[in-house]
Amino acid sequence: MKKTLIIATFAALSLAMAAKDTVPVKFVQVAQDYSLLSTPAALNKFIKTANSAEFTPENRVIMLRNAMGLAHTDKQRKLILKEIATTGAFQALVFAAEWLDNAAVKTEAAKAVLKIALANKDYAGTGTKQAITKAGIILGKSKQVNNYLKSVTGNGLVKVFNGKNLDGWKGLVENPISRAKMSPAEEARKQVKADEIMRRDWNVIDGQIVYVGHGFENLCTVKKYGDFEMYVDWKLDPEGAEPDAGIYLRGTPQVQIWDTALVNVGAQVGSGGLYNNQKNESKPSQVADNKLGEWNSFHITMRGEKVTVILNGVKVVDNVTLENYWDSNRKIFPIEQIELQAHGSRTYFRDIYIREL
Repeated sequence: MKKTLIIATFAALSLAMAAKDTVPVKFVQVAQDYSLLSTPAALNKFIKTANSAEFTPENRVIMLRNAMGLAHTDKQRKLILKEIATTGAFQALVFAAEWLDNAAVKTEAAKAVLKIALANKDYAGTGTKQAITKAGIILGKSKQVNNYLKSVTGNGLVKVFNGKNLDGWKGLVENPISRAKMSPAEEARKQVKADEIMRRDWNVIDGQIVYVGHGFENLCTVKKYGDFEMYVDWKLDPEGAEPDAGIYLRGTPQVQIWDTALVNVGAQVGSGGLYNNQKNESKPSQVADNKLGEWNSFHITMRGEKVTVILNGVKVVDNVTLENYWDSNRKIFPIEQIELQAHGSRTYFRDIYIREL
């Protein structure tokens, strides 16, 4: 009887823990009207608001990046970089690195880069090495930085979008199963046509990948990936006819991106879910989208067939199987390209980094 009581107690405890895990995380979206921040006083107040603990670190970064675009003085820019350093977020490191060549604020930028990098070994890699090294030189901490970089194994986080052009990207040729049946010559011919469509529909504007087409032709990495983690920021055009997009993992749809107001297609559940799943969970655990027209941050991890998605600092998909949309009787492909998708409305992507696991 004592054994039965222990088992029952353990079962009850497990259920209670599971129930606790399903409780939505408190999330405050970024929904600022930036036209109200035209004066230095209003912007200073906003910077202070962005430092509030009610926002996730990822959303604090988004707010502070927006504030930087409105800054009136170097004093404000330094304050923003100082605050962004406290977030500890990978996106903060990437942004602070953009200011290392600005003579007026480079010291504060370098402090932000090193504070974040040295506290997060996982942020190192070929995509961030140059910025971390430069920050060390600016602050006279090259020895400390070199020791840090020597401790990193492999390529780490790699920048797969250079912010200037679409080198490393290609147009979409059908799907993984169809491509596998093609001869090299046939695939090459079709790739030429796909790349023409890519250059027409996908542009690089102000350091961002922007979908400007009207169809459904995806933008694909030339490189194929097995297990990986990926950081990417995205934004939907609020004036678009169909604000709907996604990210294909190993050539397979998809981590969903959409306007939560489109209730007719079920978008009220939020972005980040594995939309095309039929047997496994397809919806995110909660809504963690920012206001339509605002930036959002994804951190996606894929190991085997399992996917975890963190949206704006909130885990909305936790180790869920991604099903093979192209053939439900097969497991997901072990290695394939990553694709950016849009549904005919302008869609923006920036700061794309991938680490192979």
